[in-house]
Amino acid sequence: MGEPGRTRPSGSVRALSIAYDTALLDLDGVVYAGGEAIPYAVDALGAARAGGMHLAYVTNNALRTPDAVARHLTELGVPAEPADVITSAQAVARLIAEQVPAGARVLVVGGEGLRVALRERGLVPVESADDDPAAVVQGYGGPELAWGRFAEASYAVSRGVPWFASNTDLTIPSARGIAPGNGAAVEVVRIATGAEPQVAGKPLPPMHRETVLRTGAARPLVVGDRLDTDIEGAFNGGVDSLLVLTGVTDPAQLLAARPEHRPTYVDADLRGLLTGQPEVTESRDGGGSGDGAGFGCRGWAASVRGGALVLEGEGEALDGLRALCAAAWSEAGGAGSGLDAGKALSRLDW
Repeated sequence: MGEPGRTRPSGSVRALSIAYDTALLDLDGVVYAGGEAIPYAVDALGAARAGGMHLAYVTNNALRTPDAVARHLTELGVPAEPADVITSAQAVARLIAEQVPAGARVLVVGGEGLRVALRERGLVPVESADDDPAAVVQGYGGPELAWGRFAEASYAVSRGVPWFASNTDLTIPSARGIAPGNGAAVEVVRIATGAEPQVAGKPLPPMHRETVLRTGAARPLVVGDRLDTDIEGAFNGGVDSLLVLTGVTDPAQLLAARPEHRPTYVDADLRGLLTGQPEVTESRDGGGSGDGAGFGCRGWAASVRGGALVLEGEGEALDGLRALCAAAWSEAGGAGSGLDAGKALSRLDW
């Protein structure tokens, strides 16, 4: 498990691309959104790779195959091989293969990524509950996934067929905003059947196991935009993490994060791989809650007063956010979700 009760972001004298041998990078919301590269991602990843860091792309999106993802990354200017891509489809296919006979049929509700991963495990994808499937698997199938596919899954699951899900992310970033993810589709079948699926994707152990098996990373750094998948997955795997603010997590959500959702490092985007990370220091004269504790990061000082986060000083907005994280995460055993952060964040234009 990860570090229990983290109360502040960590610092690093060395650039993260040097301090860690492998970056385990989420894709949607980190490298690209809606098919287009996120600003600074291509150049930052190129510099990290040139400095010797191994880049692996770990995604809960089960729609596309590793070949397709690698081609897309290469087209964006991030050279990648299929072996560099690890998907929740691969993780769930391994999980299913461990529980059903070789050559078994599996009813697929999802896209080509799931079908390819199942075939790699010697399993046979089928389309109907009447095809005598040994398992049902759901993965993100894109916005065009027909409603009838959920009905097929529900028929089979209601008959007692084991049910698996690649992941349960409720949302997925797109170029137009936040769209429903596979978790929303899983809820449709859950409501119809009352059953519970076995889930493989982040933050659960099957995905971490798949990633370790395929990358062989000795000192990995998980890089993601989601607290409940990327960061919690790193926590569960006992490895460090970097949260980038280019996807679904905003500063207010970060301040309210539960212990298992608190990243080791916080940065605006993937340029954070190329730099060290500043230390957040504690003082006893910061005007904080109870004992007067306060937290500083470069030119900023953060504390809790009267149930609200207070931010004083000036400097880079990210440094102010790091100080606020320390104040929020340290308050009342980490109950940061009950604090008023609006005024403090307004000083950072968030």
